[in-house]
Amino acid sequence: MHLLPTSDEVVRVLRESGALRHGHFRYPNGLHSDEYLQVPLALRYYQHSRVFSVGLSRMVRSNPELRAIIPELSIVAAGPAGMPVAYGICEALRARQVYWAEKESDHAPMRFRQYLEQHPGEQVVMVDDILRSGSRLTEMKNLLESHGAKVVAIAVVIYQPTPQTRSFGDLPLYYLAKLGQSYFAESGACDLCKRREPVESVWI
Repeated sequence: MHLLPTSDEVVRVLRESGALRHGHFRYPNGLHSDEYLQVPLALRYYQHSRVFSVGLSRMVRSNPELRAIIPELSIVAAGPAGMPVAYGICEALRARQVYWAEKESDHAPMRFRQYLEQHPGEQVVMVDDILRSGSRLTEMKNLLESHGAKVVAIAVVIYQPTPQTRSFGDLPLYYLAKLGQSYFAESGACDLCKRREPVESVWI
């Protein structure tokens, strides 16, 4: 494994840890797909979490503008799945602090822990395990900015864009691997359904 893992090395770790599975899957939104990815299944192993976090920290450090402000950086996770990566990046960079956003329920607004205070001008790297639609990171960016913070970069283990993935403009985006995925809008348009492949319902 390289100090900065290659995309192929990352994918191999995901497959060997059971985080990336091939088959016939039905997502909660009704979409069907030939693959299912759950990055936390890889992050549960310390060695994988460490490799991913250090790799992303090296990418962040390679940006001279970010490298200059590392002692003042806050590393903020968009939810529980991104927390191992956020803590790992914070440790590897020796950044100022790490914290996260959370929700009481799926339909509740995102919030920070009680008594956690952001400061005007606080510079933040947003972290998550995966970027698909970008909705969770967009909500967190809006929350941070409403508290006066400035988001300076995004770092995720996997970038898996869909046709509806939101844009973050010129904001630097760092990721270890970019994955494609085949989505089918409904069972009638799904090649796997047409072949009568057994389908498994999965959580996001």
